[in-house]
Amino acid sequence: MQAFAKAHPNIALIKYWGKRDTAKNLPAVDSLSLTLGDLWTNMNVHFSSSYSRDQLEINNIADDQNISRVSRCLDSIVGKSRPFANIISECNFPIAAGLASSSSSFSALVVAANNAIGNKYDTQLLASQAGSASGSAARSMLGGIVELNNTQNDIEIKQLSSVERWPLKVIIAITNKEKKSISSSQAMKLSASSSPFYSSWINNQEADMSEGRLAIKNKDFERLAAVSEHNCLKMHSVMWTTRPSVIYWNEASLNCMHAIREMQKTGEAVFFTMDAGPQIKAVCLPENEAKIAQRLSEIKGVVCVMKSKLGYAPISRVIK
Repeated sequence: MQAFAKAHPNIALIKYWGKRDTAKNLPAVDSLSLTLGDLWTNMNVHFSSSYSRDQLEINNIADDQNISRVSRCLDSIVGKSRPFANIISECNFPIAAGLASSSSSFSALVVAANNAIGNKYDTQLLASQAGSASGSAARSMLGGIVELNNTQNDIEIKQLSSVERWPLKVIIAITNKEKKSISSSQAMKLSASSSPFYSSWINNQEADMSEGRLAIKNKDFERLAAVSEHNCLKMHSVMWTTRPSVIYWNEASLNCMHAIREMQKTGEAVFFTMDAGPQIKAVCLPENEAKIAQRLSEIKGVVCVMKSKLGYAPISRVIK
C-alpha cells in the first residue's frame, strides 16, 4: 500500500473568505481559480503495519505540527482502522506564505492515498475530502480554470476552461518567504465575527461569480481582469476591517500593484490578485509574460519572481 502523487496549487480569481460550516470546513461562497502548472507538491504515502504511528516529512524535515490534520485526512479516505502511514512531501515553492501550499499538499495526499487502496473514489469525492482539510485543495483536483460551487451539504468542482483553450500565464512576485503571522483559517474566523463588511462580501459574491464565468466563456481578458482585481480588493477590505486588522501586504506588495496598474495604462494585458499572504500574482497573456516578469523583478523588496503556465489535474502511480 504505497503510492506517489503530484499536484499543483491554485490561485483564486474570484475568492472565498470565510466558512459556512467550520466543522466540515465548507467555504462561505463559491470561487474560481487557476491551477499553476510550474508549482508542485510531490507526495509519497506508504501504509504499513510496521509503523507505530503516522509520520510526516516535508522538504526533508520531520513535521509533527501538521500530522494530526494529515492523519484525519487519511482516515477519511482509507478508514480509521487503516495501518499507520509514512508521508514524505516535497514542495518547490514557499510554504504557508500565501501561495496555497495546502491546496497542492492535500490534493496530492488524497490522490496518493486513494491510489494506494485501489482507486476506490472518484474525483468529486476526493475533492470533498481534500477540501475538508484545506478549503482551496478541492480546486486543485482539476486543471486549467476551475469553479467550486457550494451545494446544499457539500461542494462541487468543475473545469470551466482547459489549459489548451486559454493558456494564461501567471507571474508570482515573492515579497517575503517567511511563514505568515496568522493562518488563513484563524483570520477567516476573525473576519466573520468582527468585520462590518463581511456580510456584504458574502451577499455580493454571486455577481462576481457570474461576471467571471462570462469572461471565461468568452475569453474576455479585460473583463476577467476587472472583476478579479475588484474581488481581490474587496476580500482584503474585509481583512483590513477585521478586529484586530489582518494585513498581509507589505511595501513591495503595494509597489507591485502600482507597477501592474501602470503597465495596464500602456496597454499590457495583465492584472493582479493576492491571497492571504504578501505575494503578488500577475495574470497575463503569453505574449506579455517576459516584459511583466522583468518589470516585477526590478521592484525593491521583491525577493524573486516565479513564472507558471496553467497546470493539469494531479497525477499518481502505485509504488511496488
